[in-house]
Amino acid sequence: MELEELFEYCEHPHIKKRAAAGPPKVAAAAAQVHGRGRVGKLNAKIGLKITIIVGTMWTAYLFTLLALVSAPSAFTSGNTLVIVAWVAQTFLQLVLLPIIIVGQNVQATAADARAQATYDDASAVLEEARQIQEHLKAQDAAITEILHRVRGSLPPATAATTP
Repeated sequence: MELEELFEYCEHPHIKKRAAAGPPKVAAAAAQVHGRGRVGKLNAKIGLKITIIVGTMWTAYLFTLLALVSAPSAFTSGNTLVIVAWVAQTFLQLVLLPIIIVGQNVQATAADARAQATYDDASAVLEEARQIQEHLKAQDAAITEILHRVRGSLPPATAATTP
């Protein structure tokens, strides 16, 4: 039995699909969430633009100033409910919204970098595995050649008993 008959390499079906698709993209995720149609694309575009604008520290500073406009009225009222409402509903919600988005943007950027690094690592490992396959094919061919030479150089009675 020849070495080539002992093993047959079968490429995993995901490899071609992965090579054709490439790494995941934001546009594909947006299409999955909002749909691929014109309205879905418009919604994703508007949502992304607003998130980019609101998700900055400059917007947080602006919202802080805006919230502070009504602070004197709330505090001079002396009404605990009005003061608590101003702190909770005006200041915290208005100011924390862009700060939270900034934090999420930082986390998303780090997650994207990790995902790209993982994708690049997987691509490298896949290429290394292909190189190993080629190396093993070359070794199989060399071993087969050695077996043919050894079998050919042995006397006929001995050659018949070797594998």
